[in-house]
This record gives sequence, structure tokens and C-alpha cells, in this order.
Amino acid sequence: MTAPVLINGLSAVADRYDVLLSDIWGVIHNGRESFKPACDALARWRAERGPVILISNAPRPSSAVHSQLDQLGVPREAWSAFISSGDATRILLSGRAPGPAWAIGPEKDAALYEGLDLTFAGPDKAAFISCTGPYDDDVEGPDDYAERFEVALARKLPMICANPDIVVQKGDRLIYCGGALAQRYEQMGGEVIMAGKPHAPIYGLCLGEAQVLLGRPLDPSRVLCIGDGIATDAKGANDQGLDMLFVASGIHGAETIGPAGIDATAVESLLAKDGARATYAIADLAW
Repeated sequence: MTAPVLINGLSAVADRYDVLLSDIWGVIHNGRESFKPACDALARWRAERGPVILISNAPRPSSAVHSQLDQLGVPREAWSAFISSGDATRILLSGRAPGPAWAIGPEKDAALYEGLDLTFAGPDKAAFISCTGPYDDDVEGPDDYAERFEVALARKLPMICANPDIVVQKGDRLIYCGGALAQRYEQMGGEVIMAGKPHAPIYGLCLGEAQVLLGRPLDPSRVLCIGDGIATDAKGANDQGLDMLFVASGIHGAETIGPAGIDATAVESLLAKDGARATYAIADLAW
């Protein structure tokens, strides 16, 4: 497996690509504040090179996340379009309406269901599970759901998971996401269905949007994916045959960033452990 080429900024590869598909959490913000060099780099790319499509495993429709980006200081100039796992998941959910669904997740994710004509019930009466994440991601994890999943497993309820991420960076710590609950449900014998990264549906939406913005046929070899997750960003890009820039300082920062900066050997080992690959690697996204 070829080791990723270390680069210091997007400018090193700007002439090779027409479109960026950029992850959000861990790349341009950490849930509490935006990363100015990363935002500036995307804004410059968009001004000088072409479309920047934000691709996120947020379990809400992308339109419901725009205000969050604004609050975190991510400038609108840094992105051309935004596609979320919520957007892709709504297609799956609409095909199962009216349900009922056992909805697992916080109230902030309610926008996922708007206009879908779904009804809701507990695990003893639901037709399927819809999971956006723990009810309280500040304190809960997959262990808190094992007992509750037993009823759903006995009834062979499939789970649609709107956020495949296992963990995400929130400030200086990691919190569990919907993917952690889905992983536990699957380990217990349940069926899990997902549309977000690394799965194909979200990439289909992104590439379709990119082609519209380009105004001409899209060449996949000139699309660069950017992300900090091995199981989501790297695997998703690999499965779609797209080049990938791995941002080491995100959720794997403790493993890949040392006193001297990015540890190339650690990055290569981390990718290889999961059978993933990256075309390039960078400590933090910058121009």
C-alpha cells in the first residue's frame, strides 16, 4: 500500500483537482470554534479553483446545519454547497413512511423527520428504528443502549442510522455518535442501514451537485476528498475511487501528531490497520 504524500497546504495540489468534497467536524471546526486557516483555504480554493462541497455525517438536513456553521464562524465564502447524511437518510426514511419509527436521538435532530409523514412509537410497536445518535451525547454511549436494544432485536427491527460516525471531536474531547449505537446493534445481531459516509448514497448526491456547479461533465479523477476519519472519510473516498487528503489533527490527532508535527509513519500505520489509503496527508488543513 502506497504511503500518503505529506503536503503543507492545498496549494501543493491545486492544479490537479476541480472539486473538493470536504468533511466538516475535525477539519474546519471542532464543535466549539472554526479553524481559520482551514476556512481561508477553502474560500481561496472556491474563489480560484472551483466548487467546495461540504460532506458531513450530520444526521439533520444540511439546511438545518447552516446556522450552526454561521455561529461557529465558518464563512459562507468557504463552501459552495452542503450535503449531509441527513439529506441522504431522508430518502431512506421516506420509503418507510408512515412507520411507525422508534426514533433514538436528541430533540435537535427532529428536523430530519419534517415533512416525511412518519409516525413514532417505542421499540415494542415500531416497524423500524431511526437513530441519529444518543439522546444525550455528553454522557451516553453504546453501553447505555444494549438493554433497550434487546426488545428491538427480538422483533427483528432494522435500524436506519442517520450518522455513521462512531465518535466526533467536541472541543478537546470525543463524544459518541449514531454510528457507535449502530455498531453495537449490529454486533448484537441487528440489521443496520446507512446512507452517509462511507456509503455510496451521500457521494452520489455530492457528485451530482458538483457537476451542476461545474456546469459540465465531472471527471472523478479531478475530485479530492478531505477528511479526518479513517472509517468514514478515507473508506468512503476509497470505495468511490476518489483521491483523499487525510487531515491528521482531527479525531486521530493523539495518534498522528507529535512534538515535531505530523508523524508520517503513524499515519501510514493507522491507515493500513483499517485497510484504508490516502493520496495525501496534512497536519491541519491550510492553503
